Amino acid sequence: MMEEEKDCKSVITQLTASRSAIDKAIAVIVSSNLEHCILESAERGIENSSMIEEAVNLLVKSR
Repeated sequence: MMEEEKDCKSVITQLTASRSAIDKAIAVIVSSNLEHCILESAERGIENSSMIEEAVNLLVKSR
């Protein structure tokens, strides 16, 4: 878009949309993985609190 000399507002809008899509993809991946890990550890009788904390930290770090 910059090479095509599009206006700044359009470039920023597209970059913001891209960042939003990536953030949503990260959230889906982390939450899906967390769900899988929690169910698996529950079957084994393993404590989940550290795993949940780690997942939350990953989500916060990704922002």
